[in-house]
Amino acid sequence: MAQIKSELTIINKTIDNIYGFLSDFNNFKNLMPEQVSNWQSTEDSCSFNVSGIGQLSLKMTERLPNTRLTIIPEAGTKIPFTFELVCLLNAPVENQTETEFIFNHEMPAMISMMASRPLQNLVDIFGKKLKEYCERPEFS
Repeated sequence: MAQIKSELTIINKTIDNIYGFLSDFNNFKNLMPEQVSNWQSTEDSCSFNVSGIGQLSLKMTERLPNTRLTIIPEAGTKIPFTFELVCLLNAPVENQTETEFIFNHEMPAMISMMASRPLQNLVDIFGKKLKEYCERPEFS
């Protein structure tokens, strides 16, 4: 499986806060790029439309408290490759959390060439928006 990794993001909040936020799909709406519309979610799954790609449905399949979250496509989602999105969490010091988003995929070479830059941008946006959102004064 090939990987696309975000930059390591350091967030000045506890790992409990960050894990709690990420373990609920309802919060992911705050991390989505502008190309995403028609967001619908529950704690465990979400669906949305991506401009130029179409409708996607995802589910959270793994929650290792304060360590790792794994997201995969729902059955029936029509995309021409397999993937998982993993979020890794680490607390190097108190009140600070390191996060990294990793997009693991198996896709044909031609699709990979076209998709690698947008996917890199996506995982980097997740890290950036997570930091911005969670470091707001009203976030607890």
